[in-house]
Amino acid sequence: MATTRSAHTVWEGNLLEGSGVVTFDSSGTGSQPVSWPSRAEQANGKTSPEELIAAAHSSCFSMALSHALAGAGTPPERLTTSADVTFQPGEGITGIHLTVEGAVPGIDNDAFVAAAEDAKKNCPVSQALTGTTITLSAKLA
Repeated sequence: MATTRSAHTVWEGNLLEGSGVVTFDSSGTGSQPVSWPSRAEQANGKTSPEELIAAAHSSCFSMALSHALAGAGTPPERLTTSADVTFQPGEGITGIHLTVEGAVPGIDNDAFVAAAEDAKKNCPVSQALTGTTITLSAKLA
């Protein structure tokens, strides 16, 4: 069964001086302020499209890797994943770097790295971002 998740943004003003609020409609977890300076300069307590992509990518990747490891008979105790999305004004998103550290009994580092590479390639968010260079660092804890 297909699912759809929704969010919306209300933006006021021009790009450089304006600001907006993004609201997470499906989860009801709240709203976050967003602005050009939070995207291109310092966050200053506001989010950005790139931070939202990073959150989506790190969580999707973690789910995909957890599923693959469990399917191989080595379920993880813990996966800690970060996603760093690089934005260059005038160019756009220039890359994403995933970093994962796993506590996975019964697996060696090479097998963990191979599973992480597969998850990077096959998680739905990675697939949606195929026009972007995605790199990975993976190791066991």
